[in-house]
Amino acid sequence: MTGYVKDKQQIEKRLSRIEGQVRGLRKMVEEDRYCIDVLTQVSAVQSALESVALLLLRDHTQHCVTEAIRAGEGTDKVRELSEAVERLVRR
Repeated sequence: MTGYVKDKQQIEKRLSRIEGQVRGLRKMVEEDRYCIDVLTQVSAVQSALESVALLLLRDHTQHCVTEAIRAGEGTDKVRELSEAVERLVRR
């Protein structure tokens, strides 16, 4: 079972909303909209994706990492979590 099972519907809704935002961005570019307006929407999409990532990290920590630690196998999960956080903050 995945760690985000309890938030799966919320994540799916957020991703659908983000998908719509990205389609809106494409339309803005097709319509030659003002650069700053497009950049503002790019920033909004990035923020929305970061929100999803944080929700997934929280669920992963609370479920997968916690269960691995309880089972005495936490070292690999903690390393995996640390690497995921590093990838997210490196951008």
